[in-house]
Amino acid sequence: MTDYDVLRVFCGPNGGYGNELGVVRDGSVLPERGDRQELAAKLGFSETVFVDDPERGVIDIYTPTLRLPFAGHPCVGTAWLLDVPELVTPAGVVGVRLDGEFSWIEARAEWVPPRTLRQYASAAEVDALDVPPPGEWLYAWAWEDEAAGRVRARAFPGRGDGVDEDEATGAAALLLTDRLGRALNITQGRGSQILTAPQPHGWTEVGGRVHLER
Repeated sequence: MTDYDVLRVFCGPNGGYGNELGVVRDGSVLPERGDRQELAAKLGFSETVFVDDPERGVIDIYTPTLRLPFAGHPCVGTAWLLDVPELVTPAGVVGVRLDGEFSWIEARAEWVPPRTLRQYASAAEVDALDVPPPGEWLYAWAWEDEAAGRVRARAFPGRGDGVDEDEATGAAALLLTDRLGRALNITQGRGSQILTAPQPHGWTEVGGRVHLER
């Protein structure tokens, strides 16, 4: 089996929760896309990252069924792991900064594939949702405290690949921040925390805590 690290990205304030991420630090051991896709499917994480150049931060991201030009929690986690000033993805160059317990990336909404952002009337409604059938990538959200920018959210990728609910989704949080035009403090899944902030010229920062699982 290829060596890989497992991180938890967007952990809660107590260090729990977060979305697991597989990172193959030496991407040269699996240079072919088909082999990478096969390993990502075998590992079963919502995303797996292959690092093609650790010094320059060149990365390649896969779900269990497809390759992604950009994704939020893989970029946040890999930025923390490599401790580099930027990441190079097929979508573009992602800015990186580490600030105390939080790792931040800066990316653009147009890099994110289409998502359905559906607002509900209350956090309780979001909590009560069942997993919808495959076919639509749904980000369900509601205000917990609109004045404070606090959001309750859950993410349902709808790909039919075994990942029924994504515990923490930086790309969808980026889209929501871009739509609302304000900084957000998002509690997603069972208790993960995602922080966001709009930046000038169409950029958005997305940040969270990262822990090395193994």
